[in-house]
Amino acid sequence: MSASEARNDALADTTDVPPLLVQEDCILEKPFVDLDGPAPAHTSKRRLELKWNGWGYQDSKFLVNKKGQVEFSGDRYGIAGQTLPSFRPWMISTLNIDLNFRTPSQPKPAPKDCAPPVRNDKFLSALVETGIAWSGDGEDRLIRAHGHTLTEIFRLRAGKYDRIPDLVVWPASHADVVKLVALANEHNVVIIPFGGGTSVSQALECLSSEARMIISLDTSQMNHILWIDDKNWTACVEAGKVGQDLEAELAQSGFCTGHEPDSMEFSTVGGWVATRASGMKKNVYGNIEDLVVHVKMVTARGVIQKNCQVPRMSAGPDIHQFILGSEGTLGVITEVVLKIRPLPEVKRYGSIVFPCFEDGVACLRQAAKERCWPASIRLMDNQQFRFGQALKPEAASVFHSFWDGCKKFYVTRVKGYDPEKMCVCTLLFEGSSHDVMHLEERLYSIAAAHGGMPAGEENGLRGYTLTFVIAYLRDLGFEVYGVVSESFETSVPWDSVVDLCRNVKFRVKKECDHHGVKQPPLITCRVTQSYDAGACIYFYFAFNYRGLSGDPVHVYEEIETAARDEILANGGSISHHHGVGKLRDRWLKQTISPGGLGILQAVKAYIDPKNIFAAGNLALTQEDLVCKI
Repeated sequence: MSASEARNDALADTTDVPPLLVQEDCILEKPFVDLDGPAPAHTSKRRLELKWNGWGYQDSKFLVNKKGQVEFSGDRYGIAGQTLPSFRPWMISTLNIDLNFRTPSQPKPAPKDCAPPVRNDKFLSALVETGIAWSGDGEDRLIRAHGHTLTEIFRLRAGKYDRIPDLVVWPASHADVVKLVALANEHNVVIIPFGGGTSVSQALECLSSEARMIISLDTSQMNHILWIDDKNWTACVEAGKVGQDLEAELAQSGFCTGHEPDSMEFSTVGGWVATRASGMKKNVYGNIEDLVVHVKMVTARGVIQKNCQVPRMSAGPDIHQFILGSEGTLGVITEVVLKIRPLPEVKRYGSIVFPCFEDGVACLRQAAKERCWPASIRLMDNQQFRFGQALKPEAASVFHSFWDGCKKFYVTRVKGYDPEKMCVCTLLFEGSSHDVMHLEERLYSIAAAHGGMPAGEENGLRGYTLTFVIAYLRDLGFEVYGVVSESFETSVPWDSVVDLCRNVKFRVKKECDHHGVKQPPLITCRVTQSYDAGACIYFYFAFNYRGLSGDPVHVYEEIETAARDEILANGGSISHHHGVGKLRDRWLKQTISPGGLGILQAVKAYIDPKNIFAAGNLALTQEDLVCKI
């Protein structure tokens, strides 16, 4: 029997809780530290607010009421409390769901069901002396073992996580993070930074091969705006600040960042930087790389930061570019200085209907050429247009129902738009009253030249706000009707937008047939961000797995992999703003070239020689770090 096996036997108690595992290189010098450490009160409240097995808040979900109609619960969103009479019929006709089918419910895992923790008692003893909050509670650990891909949520519900963090720590400041990283480096303990937990690249999953103690470093207590500079229009924000809280607090001082990713209710500033994020209003405010002025990151080699916060400098390669998109592989981002802007004088929504998707793309391309960009301009294909119509709430009055019928008659009969081809573009304008008025006039003129016609402010507002509730739909399909669904995105040059969208849809349908999917799939797309040289394309994919012989999640993974191959074959990117993680690392060398990947590996080998930040993202695992420095 080895020394570690003997220690494990000694640790086993008479309960049914699995024995603790002791890290091989740790010799106990002090009494064991109880792993039931005190978590901050804030985290317990947050844990009660959020779902354990799905997206978002506990009180917010799509459900089928007693009348058999779909409605949205809670009071956090504009759609809440409203009946959606067209949505269930749309699901039946589009995905061929069986109303009698019900997905078996999964019980919440008990702490004793979680993977047994590895412990390094030298590290634990040193941690206690720092006074930093921590916990070994099974639920605390499991919550931070995953992001929000379909695969991760499926594993969570099925209780199939073999390796999860062994401990959760909650530093309260940059200084606390410096202490934690130093201790981890000294005692050979792995750190995985954790922000809002909204990752959709499997970046938070622990490597099953990792034998060392893994701690999840939760930044949620580092959630303050440290200062606002109203002369230089900058603000210093701690990495754990959640997006919607940041915007609400800045607004009290008359400012905003304008960075609004779909996940802004839950994602954090540090996560935005670590994944190289993009927001819906990037046309006015920029992507995260445009907003960042200064970043402070703690690494195993010390703190990386610039010694000044100037708008630009020529001092060799920009070290920020190694931090942006680093996905937890190099260190912990602790503080970020962001550009801020005064709150816009005017915020106005709009929408445009086009005869077909190709006309809409041509309009967006012309708008890009002329730099005629509102804060947000997003084009939905016909399938997504009809999906949005199905999510309309019950008409508030007979007049509204009559008026909707008149508009539909005008568009389809008078203008001659084909309901099976027409698509819609949603708009958000922000700025001064003069600038918004001028921009609206010019954009609607460009749209008219491509067959488009204004469709009203109400549709624009609905389209924009629905973005925040679409993620909740996956839970309804998964929990009730046996439907798996997911989204994935890419960026592509303008001249390939239409071809890529068409070819990816064709490939997905072909792969569904190949994998034995019995029901017709839903594959739809939208253009979400526009640039001078191209655009971001967002795909939504779902299929009814009734009658499927294989594991539906594995089948989905195979189909998405084929779709990603098709995207790259059509000139698209590995990702636009979701990052790489472990989900897309197989395409990284192809994307940035072997030499480019070698640069990343060399930086990793120098900055983290012990591989303390062993998340395994960006194809940076221990095996990859055999580099000559």
